[in-house]
Amino acid sequence: MEALRNPIRVLIVDDHFVVRAGVFNLLSGVADIEVVGEAEDGRQAVEEAKRCNPHVILMDLRLPHVDGVEATRRILAAQPEIGIVILTTADAEAEVLTAIEAGARGYVAKTSHKEEFLEAIRRVACGEAWLPPHLTSRLLAHFKPRPAAEALTSREQDVLTLLVRGWSNSDIARELGISVITVRTHVSHVLGKLGVSNRVEAILHAQRAGLVPLETP
Repeated sequence: MEALRNPIRVLIVDDHFVVRAGVFNLLSGVADIEVVGEAEDGRQAVEEAKRCNPHVILMDLRLPHVDGVEATRRILAAQPEIGIVILTTADAEAEVLTAIEAGARGYVAKTSHKEEFLEAIRRVACGEAWLPPHLTSRLLAHFKPRPAAEALTSREQDVLTLLVRGWSNSDIARELGISVITVRTHVSHVLGKLGVSNRVEAILHAQRAGLVPLETP
């Protein structure tokens, strides 16, 4: 996983003060992470994203005024480089899928341990996807893969298999002996052939459709 040189800037979005305070305290004192803002509804999240330009947003879905899915769409339309991690509850699988379709790169349960929060933030900040194994099995039950428009080449299949393992582009390039630019090209082709818009959807599609062994990062 490629590390950022500067601290990872994080925006926390949740309508409950106790949750925001808990996540803030959890991240306080972590050397490579800096909380740069908080928001309590979707409209405020969009404005705060513009103001503080975070690397990662921890986004609740059930927000007043503008929900988390719509806030995700608006933020990524203006700032597509931001990585959004959805904060989930036990019964939100369908909403999580909608958020992933909107561009979210990962999700964590609000009850997750500190280590999982940190790993999700670090991976998504580096452009990777984060799919926690204990949540993915439930999410897959709601995911309906589209028929692939075109068969993958053997090299694209290799890339997809490594994507499912949670590998970054640089890790895939080293493993396959190709350049990062070539990996990006393969990933773009994989997304197009599978009819998905991002790495997270590609991973879910691959597992649900049986394109790779059922495993999670």
